[in-house]
Amino acid sequence: MAIPEVLSRLHGKLIVSCQAPDGDAFRHPECMARFAQAARDGGAAGIRANGVEDIRAIRQAVDLPVVAIAKKVWNDGRILITGVFEDAAELARAGAEMIAIDVTSRGQRFGALERLARIKRELGVTVLADIATVEEAVAAEQAGADAVLSTMRGYTDETAHTTGFEPDFIAQLVRAVKVPVIAEGRIGTPSEARAAIESGAWAVIVGTAITHPSAITRRFAGAVESARGLRGDILGIDMGGTNTKYGIVSAGGRLSAEGFVPTPSGGGAVLLAHLKTVACHLLDGARRAGIAPCALGIATAGWVDTRTGCVAYATENLPGWTGTHIGEELQAATGLPVAVENDANALAAAESQFGAARGCRDFVCVTLGTGVGGGCYAGGRLNHGAHYFANALGHIPVVLDGLPCTCGLKGCLEVYANAAALVRYAGGGYPNAEEVVNAANAGDARARAAILQYAKHLALGAASIVHLLDPEILILAGGIAQNNPLLLATLQSELVARLTVPDRRKLRVTVSSLGYYAGVYGAAAAVRESDPL
Repeated sequence: MAIPEVLSRLHGKLIVSCQAPDGDAFRHPECMARFAQAARDGGAAGIRANGVEDIRAIRQAVDLPVVAIAKKVWNDGRILITGVFEDAAELARAGAEMIAIDVTSRGQRFGALERLARIKRELGVTVLADIATVEEAVAAEQAGADAVLSTMRGYTDETAHTTGFEPDFIAQLVRAVKVPVIAEGRIGTPSEARAAIESGAWAVIVGTAITHPSAITRRFAGAVESARGLRGDILGIDMGGTNTKYGIVSAGGRLSAEGFVPTPSGGGAVLLAHLKTVACHLLDGARRAGIAPCALGIATAGWVDTRTGCVAYATENLPGWTGTHIGEELQAATGLPVAVENDANALAAAESQFGAARGCRDFVCVTLGTGVGGGCYAGGRLNHGAHYFANALGHIPVVLDGLPCTCGLKGCLEVYANAAALVRYAGGGYPNAEEVVNAANAGDARARAAILQYAKHLALGAASIVHLLDPEILILAGGIAQNNPLLLATLQSELVARLTVPDRRKLRVTVSSLGYYAGVYGAAAAVRESDPL
């Protein structure tokens, strides 16, 4: 299929959507024309605009291709994009080279596929299809669309669950259709625009993030207000596989009302009820003490989608925890804004704000306890990964086809560097890892040998992490790391033997100074790192 010349000019380029809703301070064709001029001066290769008057004004102001639409409220009470042929004809007469129409399943119910074919046949313009799903894109291509746009993703009943830009969806569209795919919708940063091109998009359309000053201002104002509002006391809860710790963290980093209770077994519903009980108990205690907390932070094992406060995945260390909507449930129970974070990520945030990594932009925090986790800062930002599954440091393979792990794989670092592993290395003669450490500190040869063996396995995983991320600091946290000088010294020497150019790295290995309630600090730090629900 031949690509229309106007689309060829837009290949690999940015298109800026110059639109303003009714009632907006910039709702005037002259303002839209000036936005188009500014977009052109900034390097935009095309413009998307709504309505005949705006199109005419923009065509007089800039010599750029225009994607034209006509938004009108339809008979179901909702906006429909270019819902009748006559609107498309007016747009073409106003100078639009390209016309976009809604070809979602809703649009198709109002004749979009037939209208698309007629516009192309009778008006001789390039026709673009605004879609929300792969199936809609395929239908639009079959009807003759010259390109498909992801404009409606997240704005239809079928895709309402989508809250952000999805590069993977762009890649799916590229694989499904032969016509150009143009990425549009919820693209708010240059990195997301770049991700769209890297995912195969022919071009990228950005609107609100560039041409909606009130929305841009609202984002900055919200960030400022959020930071101001979170300078107060924050409730923090750290739910581990063994104990749940809690406390109140002041703006200055002082911990009060700290305590812990055993974490129950019994599945997701039991754990959620447990969290609600702890949170309400902590909130009641704070209020009796005259403290009005501004938010609640939850640190939990498992990978967490911090946008929604939902557990994306948890191993069988916490059975039934996957898919639990912690944020929504705890917000309803306490009435407070809630931020939820993976416990190891939260601890890294605590080290950044309160601990050994203050002022450090690149560091790794490894937690050693019932499980092995980690949190990484790269370039001053906490790394979550594309799917919130990043920092699975405990699941770096260190032994080929080794012992089974709770994640379902074999030979993971966690199996060789958790508390159970340390007890195993000591021959099983100690009730727990803490007793092994205490015995080693007292000079017990068997316990010291266990820690040496443990340190070698930990060094295998740590070396991979250091080679990948090149951090300034490697911070050890958790019960096994505390009061364990032999572990620290052995790990440092083992890393020197396993790293390339160790003398040039100047890597510092240290132990967290935040103590037993480090996870509570982490829960509070997670609130400050995120936008609480």
